[in-house]
Amino acid sequence: MNRSEEDLHRHEIAFRGLEIFEKRSQHKIVICGAGALGSNLLNVIARQGFTSLSLIDMDKVESHNVANQLFGKSDVGSAKVRACANKMFRELGVKIEPIFKELKQNNTIKLFKKASLIVDTFDNFESRKIVKDHCLDLPCVHAGMSDDGFSEIKWNSDYKIPETEVEQNDVCEYPLAVNLVHFTVCLLAEAIIRFIDLGQKINFDFTLTDLKVTSRPI
Repeated sequence: MNRSEEDLHRHEIAFRGLEIFEKRSQHKIVICGAGALGSNLLNVIARQGFTSLSLIDMDKVESHNVANQLFGKSDVGSAKVRACANKMFRELGVKIEPIFKELKQNNTIKLFKKASLIVDTFDNFESRKIVKDHCLDLPCVHAGMSDDGFSEIKWNSDYKIPETEVEQNDVCEYPLAVNLVHFTVCLLAEAIIRFIDLGQKINFDFTLTDLKVTSRPI
């Protein structure tokens, strides 16, 4: 790490320690989904020393995404993964691998290759099931939100996919507080950090109405 990079991250380094901070760049993290959770998570962990990052999504930015996702009005119509990659390089000098593809049963092995951690932030049943099924032998953490102000972060062994009829509702159509998104992203980022830095796996539940966080190591 050169002096300018160390100065850029000096607050995080002071809190975590330089040795742990530098360790993070050695771990490849694959984020599945570039929506409200995935795009904002990318922004957070890229600022915390994680520089080997891949982002998988095949959606393009729509105008209603701007309110609770990482994008601006100028990104509307662009591929989400490319808009995120451009922003991270422009603002931080971090090169993200944008994967503008649909995750399928037959391409997970290739897309998850050499990953230290898979992070599932998809908002649909089929994609979540593919991730869960293909991460039996890979570290994987899932994060999701509901329209009643609840979110959960669960490691693959403890994760249960929501019922099809509930999960199929378009997350962009139901009520969703921006604060819930950011609380969830911060807890997810901390779950990732605890795993990479300390080897810990911690599940979290969060409710916005009473600001209650429940954590459980596994």
